[in-house]
Amino acid sequence: MGCGRVEDITDVKKRNEGCVCDVVRAIKDIQDQANREECPGCPTSCFLEPLGGIVSPSRNQADTRVFMLLNKDGTPFKAFFRDRDRCDNDCFSVFFRVEDIFDTCCATLRVLEPLDRERNEVDLLNEDGTKIDLRQICKVRNWRLTGSCVTVDLNCFCAIECIADVFLDVCD
Repeated sequence: MGCGRVEDITDVKKRNEGCVCDVVRAIKDIQDQANREECPGCPTSCFLEPLGGIVSPSRNQADTRVFMLLNKDGTPFKAFFRDRDRCDNDCFSVFFRVEDIFDTCCATLRVLEPLDRERNEVDLLNEDGTKIDLRQICKVRNWRLTGSCVTVDLNCFCAIECIADVFLDVCD
């Protein structure tokens, strides 16, 4: 069951799903098992009603599998997030947490803010602010939840890389 699987699949929907779908679906299952109590969905999901704050008990175990998605050209997929302290150039990330999977191979991903060892923000963009600087990714050791989510078609990616299992206090 890998990217190049040649199994005889009769279900057309299953046949069109790629390995990225399989891996993200597995990550979601693992995260769901770690969550002992029901957590509300991503607070910026277009489908979430009503709008409002979230309050939930804290946890002491890993509740998130941090991952990156790679585009078909091999570059990391990036998404915008609202910076907590100001809107500067460090408002793009390549790190995600799966929040939901629906319609066969679509997913809502929470954007995770990249932080260094000292929990300072890491600006992943190059000097021009136009592309991801791959050297900056190497500085990332921690993450912080953002209030930004993106809905993606997982069939648009060719690879997924799991980075770490961490505790982000998801229901905080």
